Amino acid sequence: MRADVYAVDAALRLEGPLLFLRRTIRCGLNEAVEIEDDAGRIRLGRIAALDHDTVTVEVLESTSGLALSDTRVRFLGEPLKFAVGPDMLGRVFDGVGRVIDGGPPVSAARTLRIDGQAINPAARDVPREFIETGVSTIDLMNSLVRGQKLPIFSGSGLPHDQLAIQIAQQARLLDADQGEFAIVFVAIGVSYDTAERFRTAMEGSGALEHTVLFLNLASDSSTQRLLSPRYALTAAEYLAFVEGKHVLVLMTDMTNYCEALREVSASHGEVPSRKGFPGYLYSDLATLYERAGRIKTVPGSVTQLPILTMPSDDITHPIPDLTGYITEGQIVLDRELDRADIYPPVKVLPSLSRLMKDSTGEGYTHADHPALANQLYAAYARAVHMRVLASVVGREGLSEIDRLFLDFGARFEQELVHQPGARTLDESMEVGWRLLRMLPRAELYRLSDRQIAQHLAAAVDS
Repeated sequence: MRADVYAVDAALRLEGPLLFLRRTIRCGLNEAVEIEDDAGRIRLGRIAALDHDTVTVEVLESTSGLALSDTRVRFLGEPLKFAVGPDMLGRVFDGVGRVIDGGPPVSAARTLRIDGQAINPAARDVPREFIETGVSTIDLMNSLVRGQKLPIFSGSGLPHDQLAIQIAQQARLLDADQGEFAIVFVAIGVSYDTAERFRTAMEGSGALEHTVLFLNLASDSSTQRLLSPRYALTAAEYLAFVEGKHVLVLMTDMTNYCEALREVSASHGEVPSRKGFPGYLYSDLATLYERAGRIKTVPGSVTQLPILTMPSDDITHPIPDLTGYITEGQIVLDRELDRADIYPPVKVLPSLSRLMKDSTGEGYTHADHPALANQLYAAYARAVHMRVLASVVGREGLSEIDRLFLDFGARFEQELVHQPGARTLDESMEVGWRLLRMLPRAELYRLSDRQIAQHLAAAVDS
């Protein structure tokens, strides 16, 4: 560690979160630095760019009060690292891994680089085993798998924060023998009120005992916002691959992260791409999302549930568009369902979990789970089609069977999508079977005769 190397009187200019220095010593890209002002206050930073003459430092805190003539920069000779240990569980950190819950520092078992270590693709294991979130539209229709990255696409004003808190409080493994379970929850660029709501909810429910909470506020530096998920994922990787826990990482809101990336990129003078975002947005997001997974011969797993708000509810916007390319599906929240007081307002038809088929069924959840989900999806898709048709010809213009599907769609939203509290998978399946009993047996073509006889004895015969 080269902590005795200083740059004095080397500051050239200050632009937003960027400090430009005259290059007088040898240093490297992404090297950590400490910036000290004339009052002795120390700010953390990292080298973001350098050439033969200048060094660009991203200041990870407010630059208010920094005077170029009195600024001293200490070069640490190593990248940013995070001191981690098993005592992190139950603790609250800020966006750059500093304890903010009033307790003592975490006892460090290891010090890890926040950019993580690349996982050999040949060493990756196939994501398996079901995680129960307590949300029917996820557990039953778009199951979450250990080692998966499954984003939630939301919109401004929709209750994604409430959903994130609910999942953090309820998520669990079906079988206790599968190993210990932990949550890493990171709030990115949120208001103070939202951050306190996250903290209070986790403390009040007791979920904080097996949770590591990172809170990055909207008032914090945009450069700090770029590091918050990296500190959180470093904690998750330690708990998973060293402590052997199965870790669920909830990150909200990734749109704030991408907006910060765009702001910092513009400060660097980089050429913008789509919607002003840098051309490397895809690869930058991949450095976060690809840290999910399982490693052969290593206990534990990292599962990601990132949440992002789609600007103007546009699913083709670069942020959800590129996220969808990297991740294994998406859960989509709908504004119309929210206006109808349906919570959580999950829009089932565009939602997808690409790994659901590998983690449900016999040996994982229930032997009839996949068939039930497929039949509910097919029936609801037909119900939505009937709504469009009814808007043209009226309900009276539909056949009797079509009207049954129309009624099925309304009950599906009110009884399965909408849920006042947590449900187990068995309870969600029972709601699904109950809804299918209102349809004719001849229309249940995705179910076997055994499944119909066993679960739908009261179904309509014709």
